[in-house]
Amino acid sequence: MKKDIAVLAGMSRPTVDLWLGRYAADGVVGLLAQQPGGPRVQVSPDVRSRVLALTRATPPAETGLSHWSTRTMADYVTRVHKMPVSHHWVANLWREHGLKPQKQGTFKLSKDPAFADKVADIVGLYLDPPGGAVVLSLDEKTQIQALDRTQPLLPIEFDRSEQRTHDYVRHGTTNLFAALNVGTGEVIGDCVPNRNGAAFLAFLKKAVAPHAGREIHVVLDNLSTHTTPEVMTWRQAHPNVHFHFTPTGSSWLNQIETWFGIITRQAIRRGTFASVQVLIRTIRAYINSWNIEPRPFTWTATADEILAKVRLTQLSIKKLVANNSK
Repeated sequence: MKKDIAVLAGMSRPTVDLWLGRYAADGVVGLLAQQPGGPRVQVSPDVRSRVLALTRATPPAETGLSHWSTRTMADYVTRVHKMPVSHHWVANLWREHGLKPQKQGTFKLSKDPAFADKVADIVGLYLDPPGGAVVLSLDEKTQIQALDRTQPLLPIEFDRSEQRTHDYVRHGTTNLFAALNVGTGEVIGDCVPNRNGAAFLAFLKKAVAPHAGREIHVVLDNLSTHTTPEVMTWRQAHPNVHFHFTPTGSSWLNQIETWFGIITRQAIRRGTFASVQVLIRTIRAYINSWNIEPRPFTWTATADEILAKVRLTQLSIKKLVANNSK
């Protein structure tokens, strides 16, 4: 009989004897008091989503933390949310999603009343784009300065706020319109002297031209230059082009902003440009080089995770305000 139990339970005879002995000595209480071996308890999707949302948010003010570690996260979730997890599990989850809280920033809270709907709309495009459609992430980086440095830029001077006015000469500025193909990672860009409705419409036509005949979804900020009468008239004549506006104050939701950060770090911030023309040539060369082997960004956060993060951040702010008002 014990042999049959061992086969059915998938364990050895000595293990069966051990558990039968515990039952004989202490009854059911003896069994419940022990932690049997075997598969680990699976963490529910709700807990996973909550931890991911917390990870992408600044730690609540009452923790006094500047960023999460695996141990502080496991302790916080276990203590505050009554969801027992280990720091090993947190580390595996972060590794699975490529999260490094000690290196990431936070986003600005939006007061847009349609925030949730816009997040769901845009994140849905990133995670599950319509079949056969093209998704373009479009925006402009304004007032890029052509700086001709008179002294080498030291590592401590990476931040522009640390630069001294006598360390460089300004030769002017340019504005960069850019559109990222979310599916392929390819970037189309144009440098223009002015960022007005006419310049935007001219670039929009250039960005969608390679995809004629297809459904095109454009993610962009709700700026006045994006909704001029000329732009609206053009959109009516091109019903295959659909605009998806990011929530107010939420440019971080636009993937092209990530690319803007990359080109700034790799080509602009520490560059030396003797003229605006040199700066423009550098930007064009960078775009051409990027497109040799374009790298699409992988969007990992679901709309639910983002909204959960916002709710947690708002709750943290409310608690901080309440504590300061006492």
